[in-house]
Amino acid sequence: MAVDTARYESADPDIGSAVPAVRLEGVVKRFGDVTAVDGIDLEIADGEFFSMLGPSGSGKTSTLRMIAGFEEPTEGRIWLSGRDMTGVPPFDRDVNTVFQDYALFPHMSVGDNVGYGLVVRGVPRAERRTRVTDALRMVRLDGYEARRPSQLSGGQRQRVALARALVNRPRLLLLDEPLGALDLKLREEMQIELKAIQAEVGITFVYVTHDQEEALTMSNRLAVFHDGRIEQVGTPADVYEHPTTTFVAGFVGTSNLLTGDAARAVIGRDGVYTVRPEKIRLADPTVEPADDEGSAAGRIGEVVYIGPETRYIVELEIGGQLVVTQQNLETSSMEALETQGRPVRLIWKRRHVLSLAKSEGVEGETEEETSR
Repeated sequence: MAVDTARYESADPDIGSAVPAVRLEGVVKRFGDVTAVDGIDLEIADGEFFSMLGPSGSGKTSTLRMIAGFEEPTEGRIWLSGRDMTGVPPFDRDVNTVFQDYALFPHMSVGDNVGYGLVVRGVPRAERRTRVTDALRMVRLDGYEARRPSQLSGGQRQRVALARALVNRPRLLLLDEPLGALDLKLREEMQIELKAIQAEVGITFVYVTHDQEEALTMSNRLAVFHDGRIEQVGTPADVYEHPTTTFVAGFVGTSNLLTGDAARAVIGRDGVYTVRPEKIRLADPTVEPADDEGSAAGRIGEVVYIGPETRYIVELEIGGQLVVTQQNLETSSMEALETQGRPVRLIWKRRHVLSLAKSEGVEGETEEETSR
């Protein structure tokens, strides 16, 4: 599919790729006595697919709405492409937003829905027709101009909403839980579509989600939000493999935490440590770990068979439990369930154990580093 991506580039020669698409400086948002966003500093690069990940009430949507101009920060400043946009209304920002509920006009055709913003801006009919066709081609809906939203599937309606946002050629596209209303299979398909579209047009996407898999799948980088603050910013691999706080370790993927007596017995020191379930292997109780490995003895408690993998919850002899996940390369559901109650030794590479901070802003270290 050939799309004229030059149509989506800024005409301003003063804005270069080195200038962040978004910069937040000490941004705070209060609603009465409630602090929804509590002092955020953040830079999002031009052309980046950036996700804001966190649970409900963590401040991510409030941050997005401030970037869009729908809300004003109580404190701090917001810069878009090198310009201070604090106090600038939404219609004067080179930004479009895609919402979860699509917000399509049911009485209009797909083409009229996509071109509505161009009509409001007074774009000539011929140019409008060309731009609508380009936008629909971009979202794989060629030839759908005459259909009504009621004749489309949920995924198609979401793509119409995306085309309507792209047709205005914004420098920045904000997406607020846009796939939340779709079923799992369609959501997974749309994740791939969105990432491909973003890579093709080169527009900066800022994507809000509470779904860790979405954020890990699509993002160049992501920020993990918690209680109005950003706990960690990094690539999906960095955030997953090297969480810096207990919240990030627990929210992004399944994590095992070792604290108190368990930490002292297994790691040999006080602190809070984590090791991902897929980094641990089950072995016979008589197996001794290698010099670069850590281990713990226990007994398999609950066994959860979930198709491509099995989750084993192991009760440790020293107290507490660790979760282990293994791919079912040759294991059937019955074979997995029959392991319940068996004694095992859990073994992992020492480099896969991370020391965690209990609060924001403290870097985590590998267990190997903390022993130096």
